[in-house]
Amino acid sequence: MNKKNYTPQPADTSGITLASELTELIEAMAMNVHEVWAASRIAEGWRYGDTRNDALKQHPCLVPYNELPENEKEYDRKTAVETLKLIQKLGFTIGK
Repeated sequence: MNKKNYTPQPADTSGITLASELTELIEAMAMNVHEVWAASRIAEGWRYGDTRNDALKQHPCLVPYNELPENEKEYDRKTAVETLKLIQKLGFTIGK
């Protein structure tokens, strides 16, 4: 496969509707997605910086989830939502 011609093909989950009861789970998953990302970055030597600077390994999102701007939280929520939708599409159920 030619890496320059890579076209992402995520599973089509457009027909899946999540129950409103999963809102709490979505937010918990989004927070954990951020925590995993932040822990990985910190382990790689990154630290907080007012602006992203790859050379200095500084990133403005290396803050607790509740301090993130809403657009960054939404990015993490999308990951959570699409993961939950895929779980359901594959025939698994989600229960407490």
